[in-house]
Formats: sequence, structure tokens, C-alpha cells
Amino acid sequence: MMKRTLLSLLLFFSICTVNAQQVSNDSEKVKWFTDARFGMFIHWGLYSAAEGIWKGERLRNGNNYAEWIRYRNRISEEEYVQLAKRFDWDKINPEQWVLQAKKAGMKYILITAKHHDGIAIWNSKVSDNNLSKLSGTNRDVLKELAAACKKHGMKLGFYYSHWLDWEHPDGWDHNQEITGRVTDEQYNKYWQGKVLPQLRELLTNYGDIAMIWFDMWVDYKTTIVKKEQLDQVIKLIHELQPACLINSRLGFPASYPGISFETMGDNQLGAAYTDHPWETSGTIANSWGYNALENEYKSTSQLLQSLIGNVSLNGGFTLNIGPRANGDVPYEDKTRLDDMGAWLSKNGESIYGCTGLQLRPDQHDWGRITTKKLDGKQMVYLQVYNWPLDKVLRLTGILSKPEKAELITDAGKVALNFTQSGPYTHIQLPDAAGDHFVSVIALQYAQPLALDEKTVAESTFGGLALTGDNLSEKTSAYKKKAFDGVRPSHLIINNDGLLTWQVYVPAAGAYNADISYHNNSKTATPVKITAGDQNLSASLKPTGKVVVEPHDSYTDEFVNDRVGTFNFPKEGFYKITLKADSKEQAELWLNRIWINNK
Repeated sequence: MMKRTLLSLLLFFSICTVNAQQVSNDSEKVKWFTDARFGMFIHWGLYSAAEGIWKGERLRNGNNYAEWIRYRNRISEEEYVQLAKRFDWDKINPEQWVLQAKKAGMKYILITAKHHDGIAIWNSKVSDNNLSKLSGTNRDVLKELAAACKKHGMKLGFYYSHWLDWEHPDGWDHNQEITGRVTDEQYNKYWQGKVLPQLRELLTNYGDIAMIWFDMWVDYKTTIVKKEQLDQVIKLIHELQPACLINSRLGFPASYPGISFETMGDNQLGAAYTDHPWETSGTIANSWGYNALENEYKSTSQLLQSLIGNVSLNGGFTLNIGPRANGDVPYEDKTRLDDMGAWLSKNGESIYGCTGLQLRPDQHDWGRITTKKLDGKQMVYLQVYNWPLDKVLRLTGILSKPEKAELITDAGKVALNFTQSGPYTHIQLPDAAGDHFVSVIALQYAQPLALDEKTVAESTFGGLALTGDNLSEKTSAYKKKAFDGVRPSHLIINNDGLLTWQVYVPAAGAYNADISYHNNSKTATPVKITAGDQNLSASLKPTGKVVVEPHDSYTDEFVNDRVGTFNFPKEGFYKITLKADSKEQAELWLNRIWINNK
């Protein structure tokens, strides 16, 4: 018995050691990616020559993804491959894409080696349906791109559509859900005869490959693809390029062995701090491939905030361009990339190698926070989207006092005065913002950094909004409703439970308490708000509808009532609670409690 127990313990510790070593190796392998934070996606293939238009008709789908035109517009293979004649090889220069990425401050390039149309953009020996042969050129775009990336110190990755292939007779397209699917045996012929051999080409012929990016955005169990086939891909990549990263859209969760990072949904930004590596792949406009009719461009500020927001939640951002068939990058793409590059050349220290603080996401209405360790110090970067008119930036959640605060400007760093009390740091700002897109304030702290994750954050101009998102405690599971375009976010209170918030009062004095709510009952609902030994009571009257737009667009009205005034005897932490006498048939919808001393 003792021998069996000893053997079990030895086996257990051996497995733990191997797992710990695997985690350590994976962390080292993915470190460049988590440090880089920003890369370029390039959607370029045969579809680029269609430009989102086929025989005078625009793309037949509301999402306007031009790279899907063969499938959406039901184009035959015979006609589709004729698009290769539109490529202007005298002008196509992949090095220009690399130079553009470098100028934009990007650290890696990811290109669609084979998209869902099944047409490889390199001179593949596996299939004659590749851009080189169809165009009648001896050039191999991937060889030229790989050489340019090596020359300019840019990491290179390949997108490969493994699940979908509209060209191969045994491949999969969604229409087979109606017309009848290929068999597992047929699909495996495609897998063994095209997927694995083409991946072998990509991993063998183009030097060091930083990542292979797959694009199955649903659980593989709901598709024709088998686990064993996906495991073959992981094994092949690890054998040929051990340092190559693999994203979760291969078909497995981020926790699966061999998966290096999670890819969110298209243009899906982070919502909460996530420990494992992850990224959003996003577009500058709407389409991924070039679309001549594109008119939905995001602003530079939107794109910067997408990058910053993801980094603040421990994620990255891979931003797409869709060059034309002559290699040109659209002007709207280029100007935004140039703007982002100029911003990063000044403020890049707040992005590269950074992560976020594990505070409530979106708790500051002025912007986001990024952080990293540097030379034995903890640097905290305040990414200010909205420069406060009263010239005070209110930071909540760090109990440590900064050693210094500096504004990053075109002329260098400018020292700023600040005060620190409890979880609040107030920074005195100059009249002029540090940047016309996003200003960055660098705070330096001695390590370790003490955080307060519970206290309600101060709003711009001061004041505390107590909501369903910043509760510290609750005695019932109240349903939370997000902002739906007309009704604000709110908690549905339908029993007598208690809601509690932790607040910090920066100075003794009188503080007003208002409540924003909707009461859908026919009678008033009694509520009591408590702070310490002080109680404020109110009877919230029924509320009705409000006109959104004339003549027939109405919604539930939320009103704001003054409940009373708290007199806080001293600075410090307090618990504020709300108790509502509400029933399931007469719900109270709580938008917020507002605490302010003005």
C-alpha cells in the first residue's frame, strides 16, 4: 500500500513538473506576442480583384465582406479564376506593406495565405489553383513578403482557412447544409491531400513563421472537422516550427494543449481582464478584403481606443488592411495607420510590453489604464480619451502613492502635481492636452502596487455613480439589463434583498443622494439608502413612458429623484446600502444612485 501511494505521489509530482515546464515554455514562446500588442492583418487574394462588385451587382450580403463574394454571389469557379487577369504584377510590391506596418508601429504581419475561396496566394505545388499560376507569373508573394519582413525586423504569420474551401471538390462550404454534405471520408481526402501538405509548404519554404492563424469561429464539434484532424495540424506545426504560435480558431479553446492564444470574434473587443494571451482581429472599415463601395471607416480615435482598451485587459489588436489587386493600400487605411504610428512613436511605452490592472473594466469615464514593470519600478499609464475641463484627472483604485506623475507631450515628459488620499489620486492638468487623439500620463510607483478593487470610482468633475456594475455585495441575484439604445443599463429589483457599495469620501461634509429609476408598478415603492448610522427614505412613484421619437416610438421612462443628504463626519471608507420593498409583480429598475457634494 505504501509503495503504491509513493508511486502515485511520484507520478503526480512528475505530471505537475511536466505541466509546469509546458506552461513555462508556452509563456516564453508567446512572450513576443504579448509584448508586441499590435500587428497588421492583410486580406489579399483573388477576391481583391472583384472589389466587392460582380457583373455590376454589389455583394449579396449585408455584412459587405468582399472576400466572400464568390460564395455570396454564386460565382462559378470558371468565372472566378478569371479575376487573376486583373492583378498588376508590375506594381505589386509586398515590401511596401511591411514598410507601412512598421510606420504604423506594428510588430508583426499576418496575411491570408489561403482564404475560404481555396486559392493559395503563393506558388503552391499542392494545387494549381494558386495566384501565381492563375496569373501567369513566376513570382511568389509570400517569398517576397518573408524576405521583406526579415529585412525590416517584422515577424510574419500566415492565415490559413482549414475548415472552409470552396475550390476543392471534397472541401466544405456552408451551402452543403442544404445540398447535401460531403462524407467524412471525402473531407479527410481534402484534409490529407490539401490542408496538411499546404501547411507543410508554408512551414518549410518561408523561414521562421511566427504564427499560423486559423479561422473556424464555431466549436469544431458542430462542423465536419474531427478532433484527430486538428491534432494532426498541431503536431505538424510543432514538428516543423516549434516556436510558431497557434490561435484558438483552429477549433479548440485557449486552454487546449498547443493553442497559444485566444482570438475573439471579428471586431469583438475585450470586456474583462483575461489572464491568458488573447487578441482581437479588427477592421479599419467594415470589409476585410478590398471593397470599392466601402464607406464605413472607423476614426483614428476609435482604432486607438480599441488597441488601448484591449491592452488594458491584457489583450492585443491585429488591425486589417485590404490592398487592391495592384497592391495599393487604400488611402483611408493608410492615413489612419500613419496617425496611429505617429501616436505610438510618442506614446508606445504605454502599449508595448504592457498589460492592465485588475480593476473593474471601464470604471473610469475619462479613459483606460495600462501598466508594466520597468527598471524595478511599476509604471502606470493613464490613457485619457477625454481631457477634463476642470483640469483634474481623478484616478480611483490605487492605494499606493506615485513617486512622480508626467504628461507625455511632443516636446517630452512634463512633470505634474498630484495629491493622493485613500484609493483616490487627483492629478493637476495643464490647459492643453498631451495629444489630440489620446493623451498619456505616466505614473511611477515603487513595487509592489496596492490596489483597491471594490471602491466606486469617481466620475469626471467628481461624484460617485453607484450602479449594478460596481456593487461590492448583494444578497439576491438581481438580473442586470444592458443599455439597449434607449433604456439605460439597470438592475431589476424584484425582492427585498440588499445592495451594498463601498465608497470613499474624500472630505467631511454634506453629500446629496439621488436615485435614477423606473417603477413599473401602480403604487409607490418604498426605498431606504443607508450610510453608517444614517438612513434616507423615499417613496418612489410609478413612472410611465417617454416619447423617443414622434409619433409612435415610446420607451420606459427613468426619472431622477433627490432622496436626501448624508453628513459624513470625516474622510474615509463607507458602506452605502439600498433596500427596496419591491415584489416580482412590481419591479423597480435601478439605474444608479448618485452621491455628490455639489
